[in-house]
Amino acid sequence: MIHQRGNGMPASDTTQLLLELGTGKSQVADELMPRVYDELKSMAHRHLFDERGGHTLNATALVHEAYLKLIDQKRVSWQNRAHFLAIASRAMRRILLNYAESRRAEKRGGGERLITLCEENMASELREDELLALDELLNNLAKTHERASSIVEAKFFGGLSQEEIAEVLGLSVRTVRRDWRFARAWLKHRLKPSS
Repeated sequence: MIHQRGNGMPASDTTQLLLELGTGKSQVADELMPRVYDELKSMAHRHLFDERGGHTLNATALVHEAYLKLIDQKRVSWQNRAHFLAIASRAMRRILLNYAESRRAEKRGGGERLITLCEENMASELREDELLALDELLNNLAKTHERASSIVEAKFFGGLSQEEIAEVLGLSVRTVRRDWRFARAWLKHRLKPSS
């Protein structure tokens, strides 16, 4: 059965284009962009929702910068739309972290604030310093629980559903739920402000 995406195009056509992109057919990138643009733009809005005012990147710029990185990937074997969106989310996260790190290098300081990890409060609501702190914690989590770290990244930064995460990572939805609960508890314990 072919599922229709929000842009009216069959999901299988998008998957086919991704497979062709993986073989090095550069003209495919022009066909792919309109098929994934709305989802990438929505993802970029989530990433930028509560960023500081006057951020040098807007959602359109973030989409374009991430898309250029994605279509230049030579080592990725695109599996499907969900896989592409998960990697897109990771690319957007990296771009925003790079901007945050360069901005932090310009000015230091600021009060500490508790970061909460709930599904309604995604990464888009974090300040740059909180985003950097969360990134460091996710890197630490990945050292011992790489799968849980990947799930947090896909859900928190990419806004992917548990079903989409399960598809991308080749897991059951039950495993994704269990690892999400574990990762939230692990991160919550480390995000508590020191008294």
